[in-house]
Amino acid sequence: MKASRLLCSNQMIRVSGQHHFGVVCQVLTTKQDVTEIVGTGKVDLGFKAMIHTLAAKARGFPVLSIGSLLDEPFTGVVYLKDSGITTDFRTLKGRRIGYVGEFGKIQIDELTSHYGMAPTDYTAVRCGMNVSKAIIKGEIDAGIGLENVQMVELEEWLASQDRPKSDVQMLRIDELAELGCCCFCSILYIGNEKFLAENPEKVRAFMRAVKRATEYVLAEPKNAFDDYVDFKPVMGTPLNRKIFERSFAYFSKDLKNVARDWEKVTRYGKRLGVLGESFTPNYTNEYLNWKMEEDQADPTGDQKRMVALQQEIAEKGGFKRLDVERVMGATVSA
Repeated sequence: MKASRLLCSNQMIRVSGQHHFGVVCQVLTTKQDVTEIVGTGKVDLGFKAMIHTLAAKARGFPVLSIGSLLDEPFTGVVYLKDSGITTDFRTLKGRRIGYVGEFGKIQIDELTSHYGMAPTDYTAVRCGMNVSKAIIKGEIDAGIGLENVQMVELEEWLASQDRPKSDVQMLRIDELAELGCCCFCSILYIGNEKFLAENPEKVRAFMRAVKRATEYVLAEPKNAFDDYVDFKPVMGTPLNRKIFERSFAYFSKDLKNVARDWEKVTRYGKRLGVLGESFTPNYTNEYLNWKMEEDQADPTGDQKRMVALQQEIAEKGGFKRLDVERVMGATVSA
């Protein structure tokens, strides 16, 4: 597939008296993965989920996480109630399950063995980011998706069909795999290691701008979304507004790479067989020159409270954040 490029720049923008950071980047229409594009130096920085960032490094791509965008969005197998699938994972036997990329299939294959099944007990269908569309069209029975994206898309479709939004359900992979976290799909800022090493001050300036933008988004989410739509009008739809509302609670306030999460996901990657036993996680907080928040005192309890909070947002809308208790002893990045 021939790549088409929209080449722009990163810039500071003043809107309504507020500074925020508009990220306008090179967009590639290509079969290549983001980690491959960044790893080969075609672009300098990008976004990717934690498990993919780890796996890319294990495959020889020189990528490094320099911060977090979204912390622990719920990820799992999404399905509709009338599919016959239930909270018992074994009801996926004989079903068509959609996945985004290769690691989605690896995760499902590992789970089938965990529940006494084999990869041959289901039909894997690679859907890319079109999992919701494939479910709606009846091309798959279920698919891997995010609570703040694919579930929202399906909820809105159900509403358009005069069906209850609650008819969309999720089998969370973190619970199925007994991981104790959803952090394998935390969305990260990643960079090419050579670029990072050669441009440390430029990267620090970039992350300072991102931090300032994040503070604006968290303080004034409605205005921030309006600014975003003004900048990119095609995104100004009720569906995208709902996705933004559901994503709001996951935004990382301090952008920190959380060591506890990296340790958990590295163990999970070894369990999946995509990381070697001696693998060291590829992240750093050295480009974040501000005081870090303390670690969560009760991360498992916070996950349960997040479920309730997101359900409230799904029913009533609005911008809400979880009130998190943190341990004593804040740290400062190197």
